[in-house]
Amino acid sequence: MSTPAIIALIVVIVLVLAMCAVFFFFASYVTLPVNSLERSINWEKDHNFYRDFDERKVEEYRLTSFDGYILHAYFVPNKDFPDSRKFIIISHGYTSSHYGALKYLNKWMELGFQCVLYDDRYHGQNQKSRKGCSTLGVREAKDLMTVINDTYERYGKDIYLGLQGESMGSGLEITALKYKPQVHFIVNDCGFADLFNVLEGALNAQFHLHKWLIWPSSWMCRLVYGWSFFESRPIDSLKDNTVPICFIHGEADTFINPVNSIRMAKANPAYSEVHIFPKAAHAETMMVDEDRYLRILKKFLAKVEDIEAGRAKNVSDDDFEGGTEKYLKD
Repeated sequence: MSTPAIIALIVVIVLVLAMCAVFFFFASYVTLPVNSLERSINWEKDHNFYRDFDERKVEEYRLTSFDGYILHAYFVPNKDFPDSRKFIIISHGYTSSHYGALKYLNKWMELGFQCVLYDDRYHGQNQKSRKGCSTLGVREAKDLMTVINDTYERYGKDIYLGLQGESMGSGLEITALKYKPQVHFIVNDCGFADLFNVLEGALNAQFHLHKWLIWPSSWMCRLVYGWSFFESRPIDSLKDNTVPICFIHGEADTFINPVNSIRMAKANPAYSEVHIFPKAAHAETMMVDEDRYLRILKKFLAKVEDIEAGRAKNVSDDDFEGGTEKYLKD
């Protein structure tokens, strides 16, 4: 082989290895998020959501999920309604922890609910390992089913159970619908319909790279971590759903566009309502207007009770609130 040919071959090999390194970096960047309990705690304290959490008698326990992975969970009893049989499981967002649920916990306490929090895999106090890597809802949906089933076994089959999720937590709770969870309602805050559009935006905003990198990076993720970006499509789990869902989203959310909530609401054959918060960025709806958030929850829960009592039909009545017309045209 001639010297020019050898040089050309070396250049090709170097380029291929460099591209593989880029694909591996992006796959790892998505799958192995940087997170810490301290950061979660400080964020809640800085935004006045931590409040009296240290004074609450929190029960910590561990659950073994479907693949043997250990989840850290926390029961937060309602001191004002100690005998309440109403329960809510709150799923936190990407790079957060169970402390990220505190902004919602306070409102659910006001509504008389007992609260169950937990750390998603690779988050919080859970083990950081390849087996327990973050899959943005693919395995986490099964983890949530573990938490749901345990909550019934632990506190009784007669409890009234609902779900609240934020961002990735919203995605995994919608994905869990494919497993037919026995829950009465879902509150879905700033969730995504499919992971592809979120990664597309992240590539452009954070790295100024084109979306074509998602395909080879997803292949690398499958090869190294055992899951594909294209598996994370919560919207696909809605096709035969019967659980009422309240979608909430910030109009100024540039990380997960509010169109995601609109798409899922329209794909949901059961009852849906959508509430858009003007000026709210990602996961900031509660920060923008706590009072409105509480009013939405109260009205939604009343609607769910009417549906279950046969006073209303469990079908979407296209209840879009907050000036969403421009999103409905997309």
